[in-house]
Amino acid sequence: MSHILCAAADSATRMAVVYALDAAGHATATAADGPSALAAIEEREPDLLVLSEQLPGMDGLAVCRAVKLNPFTARIPVLMLIAHLDIERTEAAFEAGADDSMLMPFDPRELRVRVVALLRLVRREGDRNPTSGLPGGKAIEEEIARRAALREPFALCYLDLDHFKPFADTFGFTAADAVIRELGAAIRGAVEAQGRPGDFVGHIGGDDFLAVTADAAAESIAKECAARFVEVASRAVGEDAVRRGSFSGIDRDGVKRDFPIARLSAAVLRVDPARWVSTGHIGSLAADVKRRAKQHGPGTILVQAV
Repeated sequence: MSHILCAAADSATRMAVVYALDAAGHATATAADGPSALAAIEEREPDLLVLSEQLPGMDGLAVCRAVKLNPFTARIPVLMLIAHLDIERTEAAFEAGADDSMLMPFDPRELRVRVVALLRLVRREGDRNPTSGLPGGKAIEEEIARRAALREPFALCYLDLDHFKPFADTFGFTAADAVIRELGAAIRGAVEAQGRPGDFVGHIGGDDFLAVTADAAAESIAKECAARFVEVASRAVGEDAVRRGSFSGIDRDGVKRDFPIARLSAAVLRVDPARWVSTGHIGSLAADVKRRAKQHGPGTILVQAV
């Protein structure tokens, strides 16, 4: 259940927001003026702020600026309620830091949809991997569940690197982070090039990534990711080492030796929603396909339907 604060001078507006959001399972508190809104935020930080631009004591724009300038509350999404259809008012709301705006009087259904979208965006942003900037575990689970709910076939591309640890041990964590960051960008680029609008890319952790896409595009995406990683590897260890398939480094015993170049493996899981059980079940199946892909050797792309 999300805790939402509505700040509006008009009691009818406050009650309309409370009615619309409480009916959707949210817990909604209210404030009738700007200072009361800031006090309520200080007492209990809301998951989202629905804010009227017209407030006594301190107008909505000033409240929004105060929230967004405070580093401890800047993450709170703000939905600004605009009294009149006026582009200058809307522009002022966004300049003050609002994340979305909505014209009054509003349709309760539209309010609920906008609130859900803002809350989802915040969860994804908060869940982002600091190295790649991609959404992490919770956002990945939500995207898989969303796809299954559409009742249309889709696919997961579970991607990771073979032989990456020797590279990280040899070149250090800074170089390893740079490779992971570039790999994330390469996967995004591959999905944009071969996938469909609305496809999703997430970072599970370490060198494990996941793309959620249309069934027909999955294998092409996996192949494009593998090809683009060759470019990432070339920048990391040099084209000569990539051509040789190995680079020189020091092992844990202090002995100089050649290590294989990291390669990208992919487990492609084609999902039939009619056979859907749960995200946990799909995760277990994807992990099993990835394990079998690795048994086939580095750089394997293995496709399985479930």
